[in-house]
Amino acid sequence: MNVSTQIAKHLREVYFGGNWTDSNLKDNLEGLSWREATTQVYSLNTIATLVFHMNYYVSGVLKVLQGGPLETKDKYAFTHPPIQSQEDWDAFLEQVWNDAENFAHHIEQLPDHILREDFIDSKYGSYYRNLHGIIEHLHYHLGQISLIRKIIQQQSKNN
Repeated sequence: MNVSTQIAKHLREVYFGGNWTDSNLKDNLEGLSWREATTQVYSLNTIATLVFHMNYYVSGVLKVLQGGPLETKDKYAFTHPPIQSQEDWDAFLEQVWNDAENFAHHIEQLPDHILREDFIDSKYGSYYRNLHGIIEHLHYHLGQISLIRKIIQQQSKNN
């Protein structure tokens, strides 16, 4: 298995399962209502905001892998369209799953030598660094989502 295929596998695992942490985004969001996803806990970001934030960078780098420019701007990374119904939430998650799979597919197509090259500009480091950085970022926010969901569920039991 080449390195690009391994990176794509690792990405799929954080989204859909099979990693050694035994935690993935799909399972953590399974059965979560739109109201729970948009519930503010303390001063933390909502689960919906965190999922948008995670996908913002995945979809931005996906566009680069598809031959487009890098258009992501950190100032927009937490600004998502409103989620006002279960249909909005379900459609958003479907987009997230599709972007994840499409991203993994495009990573698999990268020749391994590309991984050592600069990603867009040398200031961003290599493709390898950026792809692994995204996976680390996903795991970081996955942990937050898991904890926020547990808090929401505990608060629901107490009410």
